[in-house]
Amino acid sequence: MGLFDFLSDAGDKATETVEVSPERVNKLREENIGRMVAQLDVDGEAVSVKVNGDKAVLTGTAPTQEAMEKIVLCAGNQFGIAQVDCQMKVDEPEAVESTFYTVKAGDTLGKIAQAQYGSAGKYTVIFEANKPMLTDPDKIYPGQSLRIPPL
Repeated sequence: MGLFDFLSDAGDKATETVEVSPERVNKLREENIGRMVAQLDVDGEAVSVKVNGDKAVLTGTAPTQEAMEKIVLCAGNQFGIAQVDCQMKVDEPEAVESTFYTVKAGDTLGKIAQAQYGSAGKYTVIFEANKPMLTDPDKIYPGQSLRIPPL
């Protein structure tokens, strides 16, 4: 699928601020991304995560394009990750890939839906496409990347 850029100082923090080796930080980020991917509850995913500094490399397979895109978001929206190199294969590729949108200050899902789909009421499509990373449609933050599926 390719290489995706993310803001490294946005997203969930994998660790509290303490002095640890870079190798330990990489391992903690790998574990945190793995936990997030497991929460997706996608049948058949076989994902390997390697973190080196602010870059995460994803390998393995996903059952669908949607599942792979959500896995990329799990990795990229982690605190400290600036880039995700997705080398995953998709068992059943979809005809059209989703786009990704980086949240800006003042954005709401409704505002994003209006810009992307022409209707603010379609914010639920964006919310559903980003579960479980999003738990509340009102809780998005600048720098966060969202999956915008085609209609």
